[in-house]
Amino acid sequence: MFIQTEATPNPATLKFLPGRAVLETGTLDMPSKDAAAQSPLASRLFDIPNVGGVFFGSDFISVTKSGGEWQQMKPAILGAIMEHFMTGAPLLAAGAETADAAADEFFEAKDADTVATIKDLIETRVRPAVAGDGGDITFKGYKEGVVYLQMQGACSGCPSSTATLQHGIQNLLRHFVPDVVEVRPI
Repeated sequence: MFIQTEATPNPATLKFLPGRAVLETGTLDMPSKDAAAQSPLASRLFDIPNVGGVFFGSDFISVTKSGGEWQQMKPAILGAIMEHFMTGAPLLAAGAETADAAADEFFEAKDADTVATIKDLIETRVRPAVAGDGGDITFKGYKEGVVYLQMQGACSGCPSSTATLQHGIQNLLRHFVPDVVEVRPI
């Protein structure tokens, strides 16, 4: 098994591509060891010194470090990922669920059409680019022209995430949805 690694715009996060599906649907952000209890692989990754976050996408795993150097951490991370996939163990513990993006959204019923357009733009134009950088972005709400988005994985805490939100995503949404005034992280 060959696992590729890619740098992300966030210097504290590396993207690992095992060459096979990681999650069938959705994403799973585990920013702490407690959150990682829902995945045997994530729990094992958190046992590696200085691992501070794990994120599962459709075909990648992003690992965020809390300290240390990638040069020392990378072999242990690669070993844990390889061993997990080679044994055929389940990625998620019984009863664990991936994120249900619609579960905690907020917007007024009168804005449903605007929200549908915003969600479509995020799904088709923004999420693929953000996934390429080892993260994810989800719609959380819309109120009085302000779009609220949640950054996950490599995008959470990334030094360039503010620029991505304010210049990239905000400009895109304003272009296609004139009612959008601003984009904010949540």
